[in-house]
Amino acid sequence: MKVITAALVCLLLAGAWLQDVDAKSMHVSSSKCCFTLVKRKMSLQRIQCYKNTSSTCSYKNHLILKLNGGREACVSQTKSWVRAYLKRINPCQ
Repeated sequence: MKVITAALVCLLLAGAWLQDVDAKSMHVSSSKCCFTLVKRKMSLQRIQCYKNTSSTCSYKNHLILKLNGGREACVSQTKSWVRAYLKRINPCQ
């Protein structure tokens, strides 16, 4: 009886661990892609830094802007105001 209980506990723990690993890997990949873009010009003072989207994303010309307050926004690198801002802000560390 104790052997069966121990085996069931091990299976449950292994299943929970695999589910956690799988969820984390999916979260990382989707959080580095842009699906909705900001269309209006933003204030330069709101932007802390920028980072490129993942190479696995469908859209290659998008950037993720890190904003004050911990928020993020996606923009297209083809916009003239974005290109001008890139000369004045640094990439995120």
